[in-house]
Amino acid sequence: MNNLNAKQNLIKITSEALKRLKSLLNESEEDVKAIKLGVKNGGCAGMAYTMDYVEKISDSDEIVKIEDINIIIDNSAILFLLGTELDYEETKLNSGFVFNNPNQTDACGCGESVTLEQAEIPVELQNELNS
Repeated sequence: MNNLNAKQNLIKITSEALKRLKSLLNESEEDVKAIKLGVKNGGCAGMAYTMDYVEKISDSDEIVKIEDINIIIDNSAILFLLGTELDYEETKLNSGFVFNNPNQTDACGCGESVTLEQAEIPVELQNELNS
């Protein structure tokens, strides 16, 4: 398994999410180099997903390049986001990114916070990330 394939296994992005990310990056007034995904403590279920613009990429950032978009996975969130699919949905009343995460065990009623368990990282992925 090469390094690129290993890192792309960290997260999957649907075509709808990719289209929306491209649109957001094109509309941004800042010089955005990447989108950073992570988690933070908070909310009634314990954690919440984060998504931020990144104007400067650090040497320590884990970058997953999908088409022409750089996705950075926050180092402290890798085990919480491993295997996640990022989607984008539009309904009559709501639109937004959806994290379909196999490590999510619960969510609050309003959907703003979640309970996550750390995934066990596969040995081959661990070796690729450490190289």
